[in-house]
Amino acid sequence: MLLSRFPRVSLAHLPTPLEPLPRLSEHLGGPTIWVKRDDCTGLATGGNKTRKLEYVMADALEHGADTVITVGAVQSNHVRQTAAACCKLGLRCEVLLEHRVADPSASYTASGNVLLDRLFGANLREYPGGTDFDKAMADVADEVRDAGGEPYIVPGGASNRIGALGYVNCALETMAQANERGLVIDHWVSATGSAGTHAGLIVGLKAMHAGIPLLGIGVNAPREEQESKVFDLAVETADYLGAPGVVERGDVVANCDYVGPGYGVPTDGMNEAVLKLARLEGLLFDPVYSGKALAGLIDLIRKGAFADASNVLFLHTGGSAALFAYADQLELDI
Repeated sequence: MLLSRFPRVSLAHLPTPLEPLPRLSEHLGGPTIWVKRDDCTGLATGGNKTRKLEYVMADALEHGADTVITVGAVQSNHVRQTAAACCKLGLRCEVLLEHRVADPSASYTASGNVLLDRLFGANLREYPGGTDFDKAMADVADEVRDAGGEPYIVPGGASNRIGALGYVNCALETMAQANERGLVIDHWVSATGSAGTHAGLIVGLKAMHAGIPLLGIGVNAPREEQESKVFDLAVETADYLGAPGVVERGDVVANCDYVGPGYGVPTDGMNEAVLKLARLEGLLFDPVYSGKALAGLIDLIRKGAFADASNVLFLHTGGSAALFAYADQLELDI
């Protein structure tokens, strides 16, 4: 794979660290747990979307865009990083925020990622849950053109075949780090939502013949729907890379048992996981993505799902800014 033939701008602090979690590993009594610290990508407090935006924003510039249009939930990590990337590249940012969470608190609608979006000067437009955002973003693009601008639409999560290249690159980067220290990774676990991170990782791992099974812990959709979405994007990404056929349907595995009542709605498992990592390892995880995925990993280890493994890698996708938006819902006295 020659990723250098695709346009890319520098936004992230790479490579991100690959670190063991010894206290958590000892506490759970299972395999050694490692974390790939993509919370350390640097842009606007970091997160996984920065890797995707390196490729997506480069494509926007190649197309002569002066305005980026994107969409996300109110506390979207993707929106926060996109708004910051626009500032760094001198582009305007139009954001469509979807109200997915029922009866949100004042902190949810005004702090965390929303506060940072405003600091970065993004123009925030609010929409009810279930809006047809393909049409809504097309309407905003027409508005930008009518005003003399050149729009570029970035899908939610920057999850298309261009954005997924960022996680093909992450797979290459992580394998280089593992090889350098002689680390054999038996399983890799990540949150899976808009599909770009999961799809990019599986394409990278399969194209390298890494032989590492990848498990996505779902944060939104049912399993069949999530796996189908990831597989379709993985196939599209592999074709785009010039590596058709490297991903088979059976390579894409998601466990969606830890979503709870719905997207962005806290669960007891998430709350326990966030507190456990803070107090055992001094690490911050977000309530929506990495926290629920971590809850899944912890529960699966307790159930013996990785009994055959010596080393399990968890991808930290960032998002700790959202903790402030959920401050009134976290049980800090456990």
